[in-house]
Amino acid sequence: MTPTARDRASIPGTLMAIRLFGVPVRLHFTFILLAIFLLMFGLSNEQSNLMFAFYVFGLFASVLLHELGHALVARRYGIGTTEIVMFPIGGVARLERNPKPAEEFWIAIAGPLVNVVIFAVIFGYLQSRHLMVPVQELVRPTDANLLARIGIGNLILAAFNLIPAFPMDGGRILRSILARFRPEDEATRLAAGAGRMLAMIMGLYGLLNAHFFLVFIAFFVYLGAAQESAAAMGRVLTHGIPVRAAMVSEFHTLSHGHTIRDAANLLLATSQQDFPVVHAGKVVGLLTRNKLLRSMATEGPEAYVAGVMEREFTSLAPAMDLAEALPVMARAGSCALVMEGDHLLGLLTAENLSEFLLLRRFGMELPQPVRS
Repeated sequence: MTPTARDRASIPGTLMAIRLFGVPVRLHFTFILLAIFLLMFGLSNEQSNLMFAFYVFGLFASVLLHELGHALVARRYGIGTTEIVMFPIGGVARLERNPKPAEEFWIAIAGPLVNVVIFAVIFGYLQSRHLMVPVQELVRPTDANLLARIGIGNLILAAFNLIPAFPMDGGRILRSILARFRPEDEATRLAAGAGRMLAMIMGLYGLLNAHFFLVFIAFFVYLGAAQESAAAMGRVLTHGIPVRAAMVSEFHTLSHGHTIRDAANLLLATSQQDFPVVHAGKVVGLLTRNKLLRSMATEGPEAYVAGVMEREFTSLAPAMDLAEALPVMARAGSCALVMEGDHLLGLLTAENLSEFLLLRRFGMELPQPVRS
């Protein structure tokens, strides 16, 4: 199947994908490496290889169900899920837009609640069958306590995710509550600050006690908190600003009859890197810099741009709120076309958007381009 723009913008490093409830689920290569490591080096003398593999599968399935919980509740609010990516420290459900505070609370809490339900079902079954084992025996993996350990694993997963610090679900719950009384950027800053503090404590403890996997987790927690803080700053700087204000209004286009050589000459002569392709006054495609260079190598300089351009491209309305355009740009890649009907008004590029945000952050009032 030909990938859509959304599929092409998936997180790099994923190796395979399946669909569950219409949501693409991808495995990051580091997740696969961790699974192989656990299967090769985590075997014990008191547990059969088959049961250990089932235990690892059970925990990974629990993480996946956790993320599906987020996705299904988000769907009830009309928010689609771009993809679920499985990483070594857990899964990530990428939503198509940022939820409102009330929506975020229920979306965030859905994941831990799924794990609590799994724990309750497993221990309810064990209790009904009189198969309960003493808690102190769970530290010794055996075939007999396999289900109990999967249940406890779900309880630990729920508790860890409810820690009130980004990027855990508890941090999002905290932000959704704070955002009812404070501005979103301040609520995010507080939750992200808690996440960074938690990461530093975890990292220091891991270093002092030679728990290097804990240091690994602390690194990703810190990185996630920092990214969330930066994303919130971007939303604050763009809220209420139309796409028209940040677009490139002076640009060059290509005709569908131009060649790759013509496009390359224009690439060298200007600072523009992505070129709309027009025919009879209408946009019919987009030739990006990467596509141009690949086509130069594979098709040759005399090939026509009409044969190599991307016919599926992202377009934005000029009056669209720039805060709503940010996640669309993240999926589109380097460039989106700003169009009013069939009329091309400008380009919104990742580079120009970064410069716009930087100038806004320094308090510069930017003029909006005059509509043509």
